[in-house]
Amino acid sequence: MNIPLSSPDITAAEIEAVTAVLRTPHLCFGPELTAFEEALAAYVGVPHAVAVSSGTAALHLALLTLGIGAGDEVIIPSFAFIAVANTIHQVGAVPVFAEIDPVTLNLDPASVEQAITPRTRAILVVHTFGIPAQMDALLDLAHRHHLRAIEDACEALGGDFGEGSRKRRCGAFGDLAVFGFYPNKQITTGEGGAVLAHDPQHAARLRSLRNQGRDPVSGVLDLAGQGYNYRLSDIACALGRVQLSRIDEILVLRQAAAERYHSLLSTIPNLELPPLTLPGLTISWFVYVVHLPQGADRERVQAALARHGITSASYFAPIHLQPAWKHHPSSLSARLPLTESIACRTLALPFFNHITLRQQAEVVDRLGEALAGCCLSV
Repeated sequence: MNIPLSSPDITAAEIEAVTAVLRTPHLCFGPELTAFEEALAAYVGVPHAVAVSSGTAALHLALLTLGIGAGDEVIIPSFAFIAVANTIHQVGAVPVFAEIDPVTLNLDPASVEQAITPRTRAILVVHTFGIPAQMDALLDLAHRHHLRAIEDACEALGGDFGEGSRKRRCGAFGDLAVFGFYPNKQITTGEGGAVLAHDPQHAARLRSLRNQGRDPVSGVLDLAGQGYNYRLSDIACALGRVQLSRIDEILVLRQAAAERYHSLLSTIPNLELPPLTLPGLTISWFVYVVHLPQGADRERVQAALARHGITSASYFAPIHLQPAWKHHPSSLSARLPLTESIACRTLALPFFNHITLRQQAEVVDRLGEALAGCCLSV
């Protein structure tokens, strides 16, 4: 039995929507782009959504739109996808790594506060693995220190933070928020992303930047500004629009899969499971990541699973320890013992909308065998 790490969920409705675009002359900047952007903005609860070519492109444009550049510091977690640091570097700014919370794996507000200096311009909050970050405390820090707040919600579409009238979706809190729609995400456009904005001037700037600096209304090239080819095709937007229309169904399927894993894995000794529920927030299940027991050889566990056709992944390698970053001054000054101790034990198991009970039971059986066998170091 071959069990992939992830698998996109494409139905006849998505195929028909994409095919319909191919029958029109509007392959880019057509009605599907507008429809997808409007649907995404309405779902998250913000006025503006600007679709772009990837989540990484979204991060890059968000930083540029907020005027973050040379010498500015942006506080980020090291336990995150490397794009958060790369895009900060690309605009000439400096990433500053802060520690994470041991339960949510998101930025620890106390560590963020310690990392703030006179050069700090923004906090880039990642909703890791679809678990909403502690937005009340992080926004309070941003407001008190006059900082911009950017949400990286690429893994958290549909997640909520807050209770009662204060409850809002991930992506509705920051000055800007970014989403990604790679095939392993809750919804996919194949490749693609979006930036969500409250300020219409930010939205206009984003629309110009994604299209080589052209005025979003007249189409005239703004020679005073920079721009990029970060457009998203109507083909991709048609796929995303239909996927988004199914988001409630998708989130229910992923929640059910997480609950099944939780039940099945509870029999494996010393295996730490992700939180199934947390007060004041709703998890949007992006991946299902366990923490292996202390002393477990993760590479041998993965090899044992692979021999049975089961794909797994070691999410995430800390950015400050990765070859491209480990000699950077930000990495050399980082003191992140919790990040380092957690990251070396995390293992992402196969997880997707239509993973079956049989597949999950196979994963759990083989993982139990690997851990009980020769995969513990002495």
